[in-house]
Amino acid sequence: MYASGNIPKGAFLLPLTLFLIVLLLPLLRNFMQPSSNTFPTTNLETNQTKKCNIFSGNWVPYPQQPYYSNQTCPFILDQLNCIKNGRPDTDFLKLRWKPHDCELPLFDATQFLELVRGKSIAFVGDSMGRNQLESLLCLINTVAHPEDITAKHTSYDDIFFRWWFVADYNFTVTTLWSPFLVKFNDSDPSGRAYYSATKLYLDEADEAWSSKIKNFDYVVFSTGQWFFRPLTFYEKGQVVGCQKCQNSTELNFYGYKKAFQTAFRTLRNIEGFKGVAFLVSHSPEHFENGAWNEGGSCNRTKPFSLEEKGVYESGDIVKALHEIQVEEFNAAREKGLRFGLIDVTDAMVVRADAHPSRFKPGNKKVNDCVHWCLPGAVDTWNEFLLYLMKLEGEKHNTML
Repeated sequence: MYASGNIPKGAFLLPLTLFLIVLLLPLLRNFMQPSSNTFPTTNLETNQTKKCNIFSGNWVPYPQQPYYSNQTCPFILDQLNCIKNGRPDTDFLKLRWKPHDCELPLFDATQFLELVRGKSIAFVGDSMGRNQLESLLCLINTVAHPEDITAKHTSYDDIFFRWWFVADYNFTVTTLWSPFLVKFNDSDPSGRAYYSATKLYLDEADEAWSSKIKNFDYVVFSTGQWFFRPLTFYEKGQVVGCQKCQNSTELNFYGYKKAFQTAFRTLRNIEGFKGVAFLVSHSPEHFENGAWNEGGSCNRTKPFSLEEKGVYESGDIVKALHEIQVEEFNAAREKGLRFGLIDVTDAMVVRADAHPSRFKPGNKKVNDCVHWCLPGAVDTWNEFLLYLMKLEGEKHNTML
């Protein structure tokens, strides 16, 4: 026994060390645990999103019927109407996205319409944005019918620029076609001349959206698929680079990066714009056994397994595009843009089963492994959208 006042200095160190180890071990374990999400995600920072990343999860069986059908929704393009076009299997409709650490609420059309009462939303980009827009129209049509008012805005009758109005909620939704977000000059204005180089003016935003967006409350950017074409890059009127040119088949991500920089800078500088922007991350394609013009197909009836996801052919490209988007998104938000990221990439990279494939009108030799069947997995994008819109509203209200 030690006499009082003669206790060795090290006698307390062992219990103190054990106490600290017990205290810190859970923190160290969480710090060292790798993320299960392939693509790092960032979205609107609120107390809720700090608790749960809704974009990290997996698809689980869901026996309930879809929100709508091809018979109840009149807004589905024939190209995306897979059941109408003869797709015999329906298992792709019986899955739902489940985040790892929380629940993603079902889409509540009434709640959405109350949130956007007296407001407007624009989908800007390529046909992936239109794909999501048509899903949204089908979802809100279960509560209130959107009326096509395109004739009040343009004399052109096409699918590229359209407007709808939900009178009961004084809500306007539009799609503004801008596949590169920046000014471009295609040798074929219809965009069908895939093999000829498109001129991209990387320092000039496309006026097709930038001249119309000032008074919108929400803007959803969604694009990427057209950046795989032959491209010639211009800045200050001078050629600064190209893609798939001079006998090269390589992708040049410079144009992709600069296009997002210009688009976000333009939106930030539009005088009087007070809306909220959302960026939908890259939506993967799933051609197997060849490219789209080489007989490639997507005939799967189930999503990729984890092992198949790991060897996904276009994984490196998808990852590179995603990293650029997240980088530019973060940069734009740091400069003051009210901005949310709808990070669909990790969820959709496994959904090789959810494309129209050969179940579409027109040329049966070319499969559609880019767009998404309606109803289907793309409805999840609008569950994400509503979730983030609610969070953004809560965050904005606490700052007032």
